[in-house]
Amino acid sequence: MSRQLFSMALAPLLGLFIFGIGNAFMMSLVTVRLDAAGESATTIGWISSAFHAGLVIGALFSDRILLRIGHIRAYACFGALVAVTVLAQGLWVNAPFWFVMRFLCGWATLGVYLVIESWLLSASDPKVRGRLLALYMIALYGAGVIGQLLLGVADFGGDTAAFMIIAILAALSILPLGLIPRVSPLVEHAEPLSPWRLITVTPTGVVGCFVAGLVISAIYSLLPLYLQRIGLDLQDVGRMMAIVILGAMLLQYPIGRWSDRHDRQMVLILTSAALGALSFGVLFMKDSPALMAGMLFLIGGSAFVLYPVSISHASDRAPAGALVRMSQGLLLINELGATLSPPLITPVMAHMGDTGLFVALGSLAGTLVVFLLWRRSRRPAPMPVAPFTSSTSHSVVGAELVVTEALVQGAIEHEHHEDLSQVVPDVETAHPDPIHDPSPRTA
Repeated sequence: MSRQLFSMALAPLLGLFIFGIGNAFMMSLVTVRLDAAGESATTIGWISSAFHAGLVIGALFSDRILLRIGHIRAYACFGALVAVTVLAQGLWVNAPFWFVMRFLCGWATLGVYLVIESWLLSASDPKVRGRLLALYMIALYGAGVIGQLLLGVADFGGDTAAFMIIAILAALSILPLGLIPRVSPLVEHAEPLSPWRLITVTPTGVVGCFVAGLVISAIYSLLPLYLQRIGLDLQDVGRMMAIVILGAMLLQYPIGRWSDRHDRQMVLILTSAALGALSFGVLFMKDSPALMAGMLFLIGGSAFVLYPVSISHASDRAPAGALVRMSQGLLLINELGATLSPPLITPVMAHMGDTGLFVALGSLAGTLVVFLLWRRSRRPAPMPVAPFTSSTSHSVVGAELVVTEALVQGAIEHEHHEDLSQVVPDVETAHPDPIHDPSPRTA
């Protein structure tokens, strides 16, 4: 990566890192504070769901705000709104009020990621997106680990200190982008593929992304609740959550490379089976912190890889011109799963006790295995067309980061071996969308 490209990407990546620390801290803090206030698991689930509902709404409409006022002003507005909602939660612990604040925070958080990701896209061309995305993932997961470790300081400085720290981080994240003079780049309005088109192209990708949303949202929202209720203090809860994120970061690339060399559908089957076995196995490890930490590390790796491998599998089937719109649609499917997850799983916890979380995770993983085996019997899985790209939830505009030069070229070559003209009728095959990929290509 050239020095010029790195200097252009430094400001948004630094802003992402600072903001991500506070966001990861807040994800777990909401759960443990509501539990300490005596709220039920069902109430905690609904409030956690409000954040993801805000993300979905933001994914659909925030790009219009960005187009109207520009990147720097949009980031300042979104970052300030995050800080305000966090401080408001610190002032008044009330479930309906927190539901509204978490919804607004989710919408503003999506706006923050939208600005950062579209800024990164404007600073690069498809040839270097893979390296740029790697830096993005390092910043995102590194911030996640640090943010979870900060949970241990939540008891210091009174009830409001933790909320003040998160708000400070949200405000500080504005500075790297705000201090650098730059003309705002152009952003196109996102038009994801419809759910019906997605199911036509890749049923496995749709179901995989949906289940990934269910699982990952449950881990972020409800795992801290489980850990606190089995007797761990806040510092230990933060450490365990950091181990989960660390497992997601360290195991994602090796499993992704494994999917490059083998059938991605089989990798999804084996990974889901491992997640199911680990979820039921952790129920017997709560008396051994060291063994539980090891199990949670593996759960993080197997759970968080479901989304990027599902995206990669879907990309193996999609025409080149549909790659960006497909990634955007699958992102919304993933966020829909994340929104529904806490309200669906907390009743299981209310009925079975706190261990119902891992029963639900194991059942979801088992259901995904059954579906994938059925799909495998109905239709052979496509061969990988391009190297695996590590990815996580993006804004719909930032989903383009996943569509690298190698992926587009592989999709074009795949079109020459298989007739894809009827897969997505409203997308021209063998000709990538010139809006998203301006570089000239030959079929």
